[in-house]
Amino acid sequence: MNSSQRFSKLSTRLNDTVRASFQEYRLFWIFTLLLWTKTYIVYQFFFNIPIENTAQAFILLISPISSTLFLFAFHFFFKGNKQKWVLYTLYAIASFILFADAVYYREFTDYLTMPVIMQPSNMETLSTSFTSLLEWKDLIILGDVFVLPFILWRMNMKENAASHRRALVTFVVAVSVFLFNLSLAETERPELLTRSFDRELLVKNIGTFNFHVYDAMLQTKTSAQKAMADESELATIEQFTRQNYAAPNPDLFGKYKGKNVIVVSFESAQNFTHNMKAPNGEYITPNLNKLIEESHYWPNYYHTVGQGKTSDAEFALDNSLYGLPRGAVYFTNADNEYQALPELVKDENYYSAVFHANNKSFWNRDQMYKNIGVDQFFDEKSYDLGNPEDMTEWGLLDDSFFEQSIPMLQELPEPYYAKFITLTNHFPYTMPSEDYELVPKFETSSTTLNNFPQALAYQDYALGLFIDQLKENGMWEDTIFVVYGDHYGISTNHNSAMAELLGKDELTPFDVAKLQQVPFAIHLPDQKEGEVHETIGSHVDMKPTILHLLGIDTSDTIGFGNDLFSENRNSRAIFRDGTVVTDEYVWTQSTCYNATSGEVVEDTSLCGPMTEEAEKILQMNDDLIYSDLLRFKEQTEE
Repeated sequence: MNSSQRFSKLSTRLNDTVRASFQEYRLFWIFTLLLWTKTYIVYQFFFNIPIENTAQAFILLISPISSTLFLFAFHFFFKGNKQKWVLYTLYAIASFILFADAVYYREFTDYLTMPVIMQPSNMETLSTSFTSLLEWKDLIILGDVFVLPFILWRMNMKENAASHRRALVTFVVAVSVFLFNLSLAETERPELLTRSFDRELLVKNIGTFNFHVYDAMLQTKTSAQKAMADESELATIEQFTRQNYAAPNPDLFGKYKGKNVIVVSFESAQNFTHNMKAPNGEYITPNLNKLIEESHYWPNYYHTVGQGKTSDAEFALDNSLYGLPRGAVYFTNADNEYQALPELVKDENYYSAVFHANNKSFWNRDQMYKNIGVDQFFDEKSYDLGNPEDMTEWGLLDDSFFEQSIPMLQELPEPYYAKFITLTNHFPYTMPSEDYELVPKFETSSTTLNNFPQALAYQDYALGLFIDQLKENGMWEDTIFVVYGDHYGISTNHNSAMAELLGKDELTPFDVAKLQQVPFAIHLPDQKEGEVHETIGSHVDMKPTILHLLGIDTSDTIGFGNDLFSENRNSRAIFRDGTVVTDEYVWTQSTCYNATSGEVVEDTSLCGPMTEEAEKILQMNDDLIYSDLLRFKEQTEE
């Protein structure tokens, strides 16, 4: 028998085996094909996964196979009609996971992780926002889940015996396919599994179900990390932060000692709206524009939040640390030891308070605030919420919030550090009625983007009233007043509409990175004229900036930010996805760009040093939090 005949015989035998397998386990193969196809459709039409070459397209195509085979292998442990219902149950679970991922991605351009799933206290407040995210195309994911039981009910499975051997064979095949998938992915992106912060890269290369398994493994690992930590890890980080410490500006250090501090978290604001006019020719944020003209302003200031969104911004403000790559620090590590701003200002007899007309447990704020030394939290129970028709989907309108807060603020012991967290400008950016629509909507292909200026304009209107009330009550001239945008308002899911608004054909990754600029302004008590600072900053820089103005030394505190007024600071912003912005270059989505022109830099090694240091900083940050390393510093000081 020659080689041609042997190949023909082998091919025939394989074909017969596959055909026999399909006949005997027809339902298994049907469900496998259904889930594989559905997952790939979600990749293509629900997730915005960039594909750069044929190899990446092939990896994306095969990535659902291993997890699908592994999942359905369990049905072989059952026999007869039980097999079809086990298959259906597993298929339904997988479909609901895909649905949850798709809806979450639609708002956050991100994928669900275990820490996010373990935040059930947020779900009540998010319920209205969730319904606004639903689309008819979601029936592609869930439609058959509701139809299949009626079809299966009429089907009678032949009495197939349970087969541990068949299950084992399927598990082995699934693992083999996964290893093949992973080897291809590693060729495209070496050390793939070390980049847990880049969830898009992981999903693109190993598939969404394998990503969730990997994420669960990471959760187990990080849960054990704290118990295994030792003091030497803190010493290494402390040495790095001291080497990167930026001395304060001598002209400003301690100049405002004893002055009150008011910080306003300006919800979902982005800098692209600065001095932008609505379709009717009116400025969208006239009050913020005016404040900026009279204050110190950083146009190149970026948010650096992860999945914790507003809470991550708060965490960075108070601790000069980044949020985590997965979940929110406010949930996962709320009982850690920190060197938080509210605690540090107590040594200067400051009283700290937070004002937020929302459920106190949202983002676990009530627990976190207690731990970091906040003296008083004015939550929704401190406010008269009034007529439900006069509220946004997220709660009290900001004008009423600020108006009701003024008497409470006046009662605080002085000096104080007070933080106000606004609500009005929140997805889906709809106002209660036309009476609250101060400017017309944008005119793009995105409803979300079209609504955005109306909610933002009302938030700005409320900010103007708040500043006026502070002035009328004699509180303005004695206050350091800070406004910062907490995170993006328009996710990358709306890139095409954003390109329309900005008059571009499309948005490049460079454009997307630059769109993460958020407002940041500081008005000082004796300030008469505004000043623009072109250096790059981010949320981790707020803490040392505020403390130095009050004359509080930060050289012995551990954090990754620098005083924004310092003459020798690091001018950069590091995002949680690994993006780095400096004066010369922008590194994002594995591409190096010229920071001035936005052109791709062919020599990627020019971005090498800054990306290596950024990865080092993020790793130290995460080790510091996961291992609760600051507890060792606390023990040493005691």
